[in-house]
Amino acid sequence: MGELEPDGDYDGLEFRDADLTGQDGVGARFMDCALTGCVVDGTALGRARVLDSVLTGLRGVGTHLAESTFRDVELVDARLGGTQLHGAVLERVVVRGGKIDCLNLREARLKDVVFESCVLVEPDFAGASLERVEFVDCALREADFGSATLKDVDLRGAAPLEIVRGLDRLSGAVISTGQLLDLAPVLAAELGIRVE
Repeated sequence: MGELEPDGDYDGLEFRDADLTGQDGVGARFMDCALTGCVVDGTALGRARVLDSVLTGLRGVGTHLAESTFRDVELVDARLGGTQLHGAVLERVVVRGGKIDCLNLREARLKDVVFESCVLVEPDFAGASLERVEFVDCALREADFGSATLKDVDLRGAAPLEIVRGLDRLSGAVISTGQLLDLAPVLAAELGIRVE
């Protein structure tokens, strides 16, 4: 399997080492699929529905997944940059291993999501809703939580935990004592406290 179609219906299929660069799969549905070692540079998958699927070793820059739905999905060892997931819905998703740069999750809804043993550089959660989201052995660098809503979000497993915006939105999250000390200078600056 190697060609995507807009509104395509893919059920129980395996995409292995497929080059999906620039292909148009807007509105496609992937049910019980496996995508392994695929290249997704500039692949258009806005409004796609990915259900009960495993995505392993995906590589790509500028993948368009705006307003898509991921339910009961594992994303393993991905190497992605500039992935557009704004307005997306992620439910019962595990992101394990790999590195994702400039992940755009603005206005997205994440529920029962685990980020495990992965590196997230400049993830943008601005305006997003995060419920029962956990970061386990995960690097969270320069994260933006501006205008986000958090409920039962466990950040204790994030090391480092770097937040550039939205510290005031962390109500509903749990952090460790060490993380609090690391964030103290940023929190003080946010609150207008001068430390001498």
